[in-house]
Amino acid sequence: MAYKLSKWDLSPLYPSYESAELQNAFDMMEEQVASFEGVRNKLAPDMPTEQFVDVLKASESMTRIGNKMYSFAGLSFTADTQDQKAQALQARVMQFLAEIENRTLFFSLWWKELDDANAKRLMEASGDYRYYLEAMRLYKPHTLSEAEEKVVNIKNVTGVNALGNLYDSITNRYTFKMKVNGKEKEMTASELFSFRYSTDPKVRAESYQSQFKVYVEDGPILGQIYQTILRDWHNENVNLRKFKSAIAPRNLNNDIPEEAVEALLSVARKNVGIFQRYFKMKAKYVGMKKIRRYDIYAPVAASKKTYKWDEAVTMVLDAFNAFEPKIADLAKRVFDESRIDSEIRKGKRGGAFCWSVLPEMTPYVLVNYQGTGREVATLAHELGHAIHAMLASHHTTFTFHSSLPLAETASTFAEMVLIDKLLAEEKDESVRRDILFKQMDDAYATIMRQSYFALFEKTAHEMVQKNASVDDLSNAYLENLKEQFGDSLDLSDEFKWEWVGIPHIYQVPFYVYAYAFGQLLVLALYQQFKAEGESFKPKYLKILSAGGSEAPEKILSEAGINIRDPKFWQGGFDVLEKLVGELEQLPIPKPVAKKKAKPAAKAKKPIKKVAVKKKTVKKAAKGKK
Repeated sequence: MAYKLSKWDLSPLYPSYESAELQNAFDMMEEQVASFEGVRNKLAPDMPTEQFVDVLKASESMTRIGNKMYSFAGLSFTADTQDQKAQALQARVMQFLAEIENRTLFFSLWWKELDDANAKRLMEASGDYRYYLEAMRLYKPHTLSEAEEKVVNIKNVTGVNALGNLYDSITNRYTFKMKVNGKEKEMTASELFSFRYSTDPKVRAESYQSQFKVYVEDGPILGQIYQTILRDWHNENVNLRKFKSAIAPRNLNNDIPEEAVEALLSVARKNVGIFQRYFKMKAKYVGMKKIRRYDIYAPVAASKKTYKWDEAVTMVLDAFNAFEPKIADLAKRVFDESRIDSEIRKGKRGGAFCWSVLPEMTPYVLVNYQGTGREVATLAHELGHAIHAMLASHHTTFTFHSSLPLAETASTFAEMVLIDKLLAEEKDESVRRDILFKQMDDAYATIMRQSYFALFEKTAHEMVQKNASVDDLSNAYLENLKEQFGDSLDLSDEFKWEWVGIPHIYQVPFYVYAYAFGQLLVLALYQQFKAEGESFKPKYLKILSAGGSEAPEKILSEAGINIRDPKFWQGGFDVLEKLVGELEQLPIPKPVAKKKAKPAAKAKKPIKKVAVKKKTVKKAAKGKK
């Protein structure tokens, strides 16, 4: 079949905003919640296991309705962030679900307070719900009274969640102007960002500066939104829930030991020199004495090869099929069932993501496709997420969706499968070279960049509690960048405002280390695949099929991986250092850059405050990835 750029079909969720099916969902939820409230007086430490499992099934039934409503509202909003009906529905659904959560809160509070012996008895009889129940009890030391929990839930709807939606609405309404072939063109962020991979250094700089011109006025306002989100995070999690640090709630939510997270970030910091070496080497390939921050994604080959959408989809599916036909069949469902939104539109959310709704339902995928090799890899990445969810479809609604750190496993592995196929088949040496350099570019963007985002978040959370201004945070971010890059490139002061354009630190604090976790994990897994061949595949598929039905540490330990050991994380960086060494041995061809780049300090129009929006957006919350 021929694949065409298209919008997704949300009708499997609900036909429309005004549909009877959607209104029936609200009514059905009300009925089920009213019934569930009757369970309250029947909860007892010695309750029969059969009765307890029935309570869990009733809870899951409500969650399934809630997931569909939440997903329909959220997907409609991301398809057009300026659609007022979508905005209104999202606000209505969030308010409604917060009220439902408050009415059913008694169950989780009772479960956390239950004695260990009876909790163990009931968990042993609860089948696939076991880990969901086990993870819930981890929150016991940080749980408030029922009245306090209800206040927090309602507060979030009109407070921190509303601020997150406001941030999305503000930043996704932006359009950007830039001269293309001598004519000024208005474009979306996704279109603008594509010029960062231009062979012309002037164009690369203009891509960033065109974005800066739009963000500059809102920089202080976006910064103020961030300060408020951080204060809310600290007030709830540190002051009220008594977590010992700002990052601790995310670690518990991920069920990743603090020791493992600190090992990851510490090892990343120690290996920053690998990428500094890489950027110095890259300067030679692009014909510059020293690259600028504008140039880190510059292509090293003159190839301007692009891929039509049909060609891109076929390439990705073929790569998956060569690895494992079952995986290709799952990915094909996304297209066959119109679950992908691939075209570029004003108002549509930038970047890319995959959103899983229910275990048996094919996930939704959003990309903004323009034909570059990078975007083919992004397609493979997001389809990897979808495959991960579909392989775990035999689990409950509570346990099919993997934790954030493991959520990047299938996606990153899928990219590597595609790249291997491209390298094996590509005859053009310039394209092959570009693919190899792209691997390092992506490793920087996924590992080091995200690790330093997390390090900045830790600093920012501390600074806001000491009443730091938005300018103070910007200066701290600039110091963060200086540590990352050292003397490997020229860094202009305008990049100190980059942080206000990173959606993840607003929407899901400390989400970002999951990317580095996933990439380094996949480097280790891919080395195993290369060494073991066919015998590796069942072990890999088992990891994905586990979904969120076990603690990540347990899932990985069964694959022989110790995430607390710094040596494990160092192994991933050793792979990258070897790749840099191999690239350094390649003969340097005639450089791509044909025009001498102006130093960043001599930009035509100095800009005081700027913000850069991260290329790829992924949002994760309540089954959303």
